[in-house]
Amino acid sequence: MRPVKIITDSCSDLGRELREKYDIDYARMMTVYNDKQQWASLDFEYYSPKELYDIMRAGNRITTTQVPMEEFERIFTHYLEKGFDIVYIGCSLKQSSSVNAAAVAARDLLSKYEGASVYCIDSLNACIGEGMLAVRAAEYRDAGDDAHGINRKILADRNTVHQYCTVHSLDALKRAGRVKASSAFFGNLLGVKPIIISDANGEQTPVKKVKGRRNSLTEIVNLLKEAVKEPEKQRIYIAHADCTEEAEQVKSMIQEQIPCKDIYIGYIGPIIGASIGPDAIAVFGFGDEVTYTV
Repeated sequence: MRPVKIITDSCSDLGRELREKYDIDYARMMTVYNDKQQWASLDFEYYSPKELYDIMRAGNRITTTQVPMEEFERIFTHYLEKGFDIVYIGCSLKQSSSVNAAAVAARDLLSKYEGASVYCIDSLNACIGEGMLAVRAAEYRDAGDDAHGINRKILADRNTVHQYCTVHSLDALKRAGRVKASSAFFGNLLGVKPIIISDANGEQTPVKKVKGRRNSLTEIVNLLKEAVKEPEKQRIYIAHADCTEEAEQVKSMIQEQIPCKDIYIGYIGPIIGASIGPDAIAVFGFGDEVTYTV
């Protein structure tokens, strides 16, 4: 059986610790600020988290690109040359066209590598929702599954990811075209914070409004507690956009209410961060199938 490499992208927000632990690589997207393109590094090589989010706090906008075709060609070729099959788990197609570009690159390359396989999976998620599927794929690999088996299992798992995110406003998401909501939902009331999920189609969808920041943090933990299944067998994930103290508060709430195996806290990276804006916090776990759509 051929060895399998799990690859994700800059939207997965997997920190170096998890990528190294699970032997996961990623294809890089790009950020654009002041007409300068820069690789979207999950290790914040080009902007520190504070630098990135302070740009947006000052009222400036950072835009993003999908994974360039040449980047897919580079990373796929690197592992195909070494004899790997590849499972690429990409950002939801509702948020990025990278999965489609990956499929084109894979099709062109496979003619040169007889017997190799490259699976390109729309995760139906973004941020750590995408990243935790890459981790699960690595766990399947390490348990002995081949690329075909991993692809089949991740396609079944992708709608069991539950995301609950709160932001100060929907303005950044609205400008980036990354959130699906009625015009009424964009009427921000003073102090009201939206709760956003990734729905069954992979759309970022606001589903509730909560009065006050503290209440919104409590609400995302309560929603996760209701949704998560067998928490004692899984890791709960927290991602934040440069609000470390509040992320630690959320961790404490989870520890008090959800008997999970482990909790991971990491930064929301440059791509998702550019769309969601500073001070967002999201929590993630596996549960029953997500069926909500707008």
